[in-house]
Amino acid sequence: MNNLTDNESRAHTRMLTTNELAFKLAMEPQSIRKRWSQTGSYFSIRPLKLPNGKLRWPANAIDMLFNINCVA
Repeated sequence: MNNLTDNESRAHTRMLTTNELAFKLAMEPQSIRKRWSQTGSYFSIRPLKLPNGKLRWPANAIDMLFNINCVA
């Protein structure tokens, strides 16, 4: 039985900054931040919000966006 919360399990995986995610998606970081602020996610991908307010996205977020062999 896995007792880790969603945030705790994310802490053990590679995370991307918003800028890194935007670069990989060839878009502006502000577009990702705006979508997150409006909906709480970026096309169903939820970031981890750090105590300093910065967002960290799962490294497999791009695979999740395009449904490439990925389980959310």
